[in-house]
Amino acid sequence: MKYLALVSAFICIVFLGSAVAAGDASKLPDANVKDVKGQSVSTGTFGNNGKPMIISFWATWCKPCIQELNSINDLYADWQKETGVKLVAISIDDSRNSSKVAPFVKGRGWQYEVYIDENSDFKRKMNVNNVPHTFLLDGNGEIVWQHTSYAPGDEEHLYELVQKLAKGEKIAE
Repeated sequence: MKYLALVSAFICIVFLGSAVAAGDASKLPDANVKDVKGQSVSTGTFGNNGKPMIISFWATWCKPCIQELNSINDLYADWQKETGVKLVAISIDDSRNSSKVAPFVKGRGWQYEVYIDENSDFKRKMNVNNVPHTFLLDGNGEIVWQHTSYAPGDEEHLYELVQKLAKGEKIAE
């Protein structure tokens, strides 16, 4: 009987986790992260007034993450002007390295909202295993697309998807 209960619980957990992993439209889970000043913020408050939003999980030690965020940063002002998109960067650096995040971001001139997920609570709830891991949310705050890893040019595809969402079009991927 205990075995059946454990198997049932496992299936439920896998099923719920796979909704985000499979790219099904779903809302952001609620978890507490810290801003770069150390203040606690609930991810349930993330939004962009009906416009697309990008959530990018990254780390200071992750070279592809930095390449991706640097590439987007070069274009970000234009992206915002044209589509109203907002990028939220979630550092997965742990408590030992979290003090490095603010100077790291400032040194690169990133204009993103940056938060730190020291305890990996948000990372776990979003089913993120590796960074970089990028999510795209529509104007309703629903996850409509996600991508792991980074190769030069990936930001162009991401922007095409943002443009579609900004026009009210659906993404079929």
